[in-house]
Amino acid sequence: MAAVVRDLNLGVESVDYRGMVDPGRRVEKLVQAGGEFKGPLVLVGSSMGGHVSAAAAGRLNVRALFLLAPAFYMSGLEEYTPQDVAVPTVIVHGWHDDVVPVENSIRWSREHRATLHVLDSDHRLEDQIGPICVLLRAFLVAL
Repeated sequence: MAAVVRDLNLGVESVDYRGMVDPGRRVEKLVQAGGEFKGPLVLVGSSMGGHVSAAAAGRLNVRALFLLAPAFYMSGLEEYTPQDVAVPTVIVHGWHDDVVPVENSIRWSREHRATLHVLDSDHRLEDQIGPICVLLRAFLVAL
């Protein structure tokens, strides 16, 4: 996916969350890292990274979100699902996700008017990288 972004002559940065279990700490780290950039950002995140990206969006100069199987409305953490996202958002989720139910992304997409693509895949979406890259490229070009 980073190659798709670079092909469009856009910058790519990856925030390392290793060793950070607490989503709140991850949000703070992303806000700190994102605050160092001058231009608008497009945040891309998968699973908890998608949740963290959406949660940080309101605190950064974010232009858009591209989320893969974001961990929204997870049992015991429902109150932390971001609700104040006001930027164009695309969600890609797998029909056979056994970690984050696809219904969670359907619900969030409906409530926030996000674009939702549901693919014949599982949580990791590894077998759908080609189609995901096509979606990402189209989304970035449209912005």
